[in-house]
Amino acid sequence: MTTPLWEHARLGKSLLLAACMALSGAAAAAEGGPLKVGTTAAFSPPLEAAAAEAGKQGLKVEIIEFSDWIAPNVSLENGDIDVNLFQHRPFLANANQEGGFHLVAYAPAIINQVGLYSKKHASIAELPDGAKVAIPNDPINGGRGLLLLQKAGLITLTPGVGIKATTADIVTNPKHIDIIEVEAVQLARTLDEVDLAVGYPHYLRLSGVIDPNNALLFDGLEHPEYVIQFVVRDGHQNDPRLKQFVSIYQHSPVVRAKLDSFYGKLYQPGWSQ
Repeated sequence: MTTPLWEHARLGKSLLLAACMALSGAAAAAEGGPLKVGTTAAFSPPLEAAAAEAGKQGLKVEIIEFSDWIAPNVSLENGDIDVNLFQHRPFLANANQEGGFHLVAYAPAIINQVGLYSKKHASIAELPDGAKVAIPNDPINGGRGLLLLQKAGLITLTPGVGIKATTADIVTNPKHIDIIEVEAVQLARTLDEVDLAVGYPHYLRLSGVIDPNNALLFDGLEHPEYVIQFVVRDGHQNDPRLKQFVSIYQHSPVVRAKLDSFYGKLYQPGWSQ
């Protein structure tokens, strides 16, 4: 029996966390050294463009790409990087609570659409009874996925539960959908195995499995709590390198052109929210 992709991701998570903790003795670069920015593949290309622009201004920036959503916060807490960019405020709050971190949002980046995608069905109405549906397995983005399923009319949730919803909050499930919780960065790769999956357009674009514009339903860009944030360790907000780099990211025409080409119409600048 073949092990699903998301099971491999779960098995690897503990090993990755252990490896990151082994780096805990590494010190952050002095403020006069290069700014170390941790991120994931979904946010790296615009950051690379910002780093190139920063170099023209005399600021050296190193972009460090992680393959999951645990290591960037562990590395930041340990001082191995100076700032990370991959999470919104609800995810950060949960990470601080669960991991005992001391991390704070420094400045807004962008907000992305999240959608429901299928390679097997042309509409939500076509989903069969007992359809397999993949959602993120972390507490906050899992709640966002469940809210999207509710918007699609597939489930109803406990009134008022919001983004903290879990599968225990499902009140009705008329199509008896089978909800499978998957590490968010692996969701794009489940589309050959499930009927429907929550999808992040930037990961879908990178994987090439489906056109990210072809969601059966989007959750919209009207929720400011989902703006992705530059995040730092508390007490490091006055680093002048951060101010310079974030200003470049938010205001450089070169970076804006990269954001537009990379995300298309499925994002908005979070600093204009």
